[in-house]
Amino acid sequence: MATATFGAGCFWGVEAAFRRIEGVTETAVGYAGGRTDNPTYRDVCSHGTGHAEVVQVEYDPSRVSYDSLLGAFWEMHDPTQVNRQGPDVGDQYRSVIFSHTPEQEAAANRSKQALESGGTLKRPIATLIELVPTFWRAEEYHQRYLEKNSGAACSLGHAGGGR
Repeated sequence: MATATFGAGCFWGVEAAFRRIEGVTETAVGYAGGRTDNPTYRDVCSHGTGHAEVVQVEYDPSRVSYDSLLGAFWEMHDPTQVNRQGPDVGDQYRSVIFSHTPEQEAAANRSKQALESGGTLKRPIATLIELVPTFWRAEEYHQRYLEKNSGAACSLGHAGGGR
């Protein structure tokens, strides 16, 4: 198994999108990239922690490649948005790829460059690529939230606001 970590807006929708990918074996939503230990959802929403809402994805590389996960990441949100996705605004909604290995970092940079040079985006990519910091698992009620709450909605700025 391997691990990947992505931030692409509201973590409920991002988690649901990754869970649909064949070869993804587990997901967890949480917080990363900030300066506060053991943050709560309330802490992160206060904009004082610097954390992003992220999804940690466990996957089987023999069934799905990291490049495929990157492709899904780029498609599931608008990577040209700075600190927002759709109506969700704040630094916790930033677009970020947290690489776990030098190979993931190189692949993320290659995929970002390919998307930027592809000519399909109207604005520059705002996605950050950083080494994975400590992942703080979110409260249990956030895990698989959309599966548990069928009437819930998450404003995932889907595919192409910047295209």
